[in-house]
Amino acid sequence: MILRQVLHEDLGCASYVIGDEKAGVAAVVDPRLDIEVYLELAAYLGVRIVDVFETHNHADHVSGHGRLAAAVGATIHIHREARAGYSHEPFEDGDRWRLGGLSIRALHTPGHRPEHTAFTLSSGDGDPWAVLSGDSLLVNEVARPDLAIDAPEGARQIFHSLRERLLALGGEVEVWPGHIGGSMCGGPDLDLRSVSTIGFERRHNQLLAIDDEGAFVERMLSRLGPPPANAAAIVEANLSSRYTSELDAPALDAGDVEGLRQAGALIVDVRNHGAFAAGHVVGATSLPVTRPGFGTRFVALAEPGRQIVLVGDDAEEARAAARLAAAVAVEQVTAVLAGGFAAWTDADLPTTELERVGVAELDGLIEGLSGLQILDVREPAEWEAGHLPGSVNRPWQELGTFPVELDPALPIATICGSGQRAAIAASRLAGLGAERVIQVRDGGVADWLALHREHDAT
Repeated sequence: MILRQVLHEDLGCASYVIGDEKAGVAAVVDPRLDIEVYLELAAYLGVRIVDVFETHNHADHVSGHGRLAAAVGATIHIHREARAGYSHEPFEDGDRWRLGGLSIRALHTPGHRPEHTAFTLSSGDGDPWAVLSGDSLLVNEVARPDLAIDAPEGARQIFHSLRERLLALGGEVEVWPGHIGGSMCGGPDLDLRSVSTIGFERRHNQLLAIDDEGAFVERMLSRLGPPPANAAAIVEANLSSRYTSELDAPALDAGDVEGLRQAGALIVDVRNHGAFAAGHVVGATSLPVTRPGFGTRFVALAEPGRQIVLVGDDAEEARAAARLAAAVAVEQVTAVLAGGFAAWTDADLPTTELERVGVAELDGLIEGLSGLQILDVREPAEWEAGHLPGSVNRPWQELGTFPVELDPALPIATICGSGQRAAIAASRLAGLGAERVIQVRDGGVADWLALHREHDAT
């Protein structure tokens, strides 16, 4: 039997290739948008992908079901309640399929979404030995209830789906979830482990220990975080069939990219922050593709109707970023820079640098630089828990316009918790016309406060 997990680390998503190697057939469950990994795995195993199963209509990533159906002719299966607008075979609770010796059974588990369905896996007519739980049961967590219906009603449905459907499976049944830590579709205790068992979750998942429905609902509602970025657009995309073609953005030469920049396109530099600081396209925003959560952060930069051009060390790095952008339904990526940033410098086009200081150097900067303004780009709750005296708080993702509290003619230092968000914010401020911006790197507010506590103690 085949059971292969495929992780999308940036979004914390898990998909699966299941099937029977001897029979030469397989299916993909909850495919991600870049389907090449499934095609390569199928070729390696010597199987044909004949089916695609969706546990639900996803709100955090664009599915690859349309691209897989177009590439290999696979049949897409999703619960009737999804009301999908693409060609598919709707199913009901209890429906079964066979892939050689592998038996798949639909286990309707509403709550996260009305159509949400888990799939049990059995050998022939035997008892289930695994369940692909989708978002309903995660490792040390359960699904959030607020992405499709009234949150209290969603929580009540999840309570019953867990207790009456999933926990009724044997304790030895393996749990293969739809998400791992880093996803915004689960709660704050979502584990980085990618597999569990029903028995382990019964013993260790704190939410499953709550026997009272009302207490469960209250607990679920008290811990809701922000929804997945661009959720409405992702859901709409997944209900349609428009994602069926290649994802690669065209590579344009430096002169053409400069023309787009002059016309108002947003230039996003996906190299690491150090490379960006050493030299970058004037007005570019820094967002490294190698950092976790690139897709989620990219959504905050995308403005409706504004073209985006990606710059990397080379075109392939930029194209990898473009695929992550497509995975969260950002469709404004017009092109990538052919040849990477080196091609820009070779063309002698305008570049600039970003000034950076370490946390330990910040006091010297404050004392020596007249009129210095400190911009704290963390979330308000972080700022309220502790901040530099006189600093201004504006989360980095809200820097689409210049903060009215700041003077663009005076120097500005950006600070966060580690230096990552401060780097993005510094690049955005420079693009908005600030005359001098300095990023605080290699640490942040907590480090500065700790240094001052140590100094006060001596």
